[in-house]
Amino acid sequence: MFKINENYLKLPGSYLFSTIGKKVREFTEANPDKKIIRLGIGDVTLPLAPAVIDALHIAVEEMARKDTFKGYAPDLGYDFLRQTITENDYRTRGVTIATDEIFVSDGAKSDSANIQEIFDVNNKIAVCDPVYPVYVDSNVMAGRTGEYIPEIGKWTNVIYMPCTKETNFAPELPKEQPDIIYLCFPNNPTGSTITKDELQKWVDYANKVGAVIIYDAAYEAYISEENVPHTIYECEGAKTCAIEIRSFSKNAGFTGTRLGYTVVPKELKSGDVMLNSLWARRHGTKFNGAPYITQAAGAAVYSEAGKKQTMEQIAYYMKNATIIREGLLSAGYTVSGGVNAPYIWLETPKGMTSWQFFDYLLEKANVVGTPGSGFGPSGEGYFRLTAFGTYENTLEAIERIKKL
Repeated sequence: MFKINENYLKLPGSYLFSTIGKKVREFTEANPDKKIIRLGIGDVTLPLAPAVIDALHIAVEEMARKDTFKGYAPDLGYDFLRQTITENDYRTRGVTIATDEIFVSDGAKSDSANIQEIFDVNNKIAVCDPVYPVYVDSNVMAGRTGEYIPEIGKWTNVIYMPCTKETNFAPELPKEQPDIIYLCFPNNPTGSTITKDELQKWVDYANKVGAVIIYDAAYEAYISEENVPHTIYECEGAKTCAIEIRSFSKNAGFTGTRLGYTVVPKELKSGDVMLNSLWARRHGTKFNGAPYITQAAGAAVYSEAGKKQTMEQIAYYMKNATIIREGLLSAGYTVSGGVNAPYIWLETPKGMTSWQFFDYLLEKANVVGTPGSGFGPSGEGYFRLTAFGTYENTLEAIERIKKL
């Protein structure tokens, strides 16, 4: 008789955002007259930029002609996109990344979950707490996290790095030595960042203890402060210890189009084995390449018009972030984030738990957010709102919250 991967049975409940979706559907069915404003899931609301749409149309027309039709995409991505990424995301910041160190995919979420496959199951991971749930859940599925302790919401074989108000919502170097360190800056969910000097300490630590950093830079485009690094490779020695994951979802609105990439430097090795080779093998075996049409659209993001138009969209969302942040502060909430990231992290009022505040906000203001406890035990007592809604809905949502 066949057997299942019992690690899946260890996962507590459903995926965070699936639970939120279920609660919202049930409330909507019971209250069809209520207008729900969703500031929970980090999904964009603006349409794709005109330069991107133009590129999509051109690519579609190419697929309609025999002489320009494209079949299977190269496993690791078309050179035209990888070269464009190299020039715009790295060389402009004084960083040299080779095109064969860039692996184009269908998004940062997939890569964040799949990257753990190239590491031994006995490696110990360290994660920020709170953190994007995919990092931990994918390692649970692989059998790397030990047993779950419901009373404290932790796994026995995971090193948790608390990101609290006392630490300015940034992690401190772990006392227990990890093998794999997950970092995300600007952070999801707290919106926090660290300076280049602070990130350099993590790079130095990883090189010293022989750990690898999985660096999620999905929100890099939202950085506004000069001393915040846009890539971990701005730090000296990062190529020997860090893998960087990027996304087109938040900076260019590709949440429904799906495109991302991962950088694995050839200098990053375990003994004599290059992680670049391992990821290339995994990528080529389990992924059939992002569609040509999507990659052509991705290249258009870096055109002169594409850059201007996507920056205008980012400014739109950050205007929403300012509205949420200032509105909550004026209403007496304790708030962080919303400066270098489209997320606002607030303390729940009156001693409410994260899920109690979720229900309260949904029922009384008809506004949807994300309970902080869904991101880890240190997220209890906090709540995340996103700036990805429309400007009009953002204004209305904050007015509703202020009236509570």
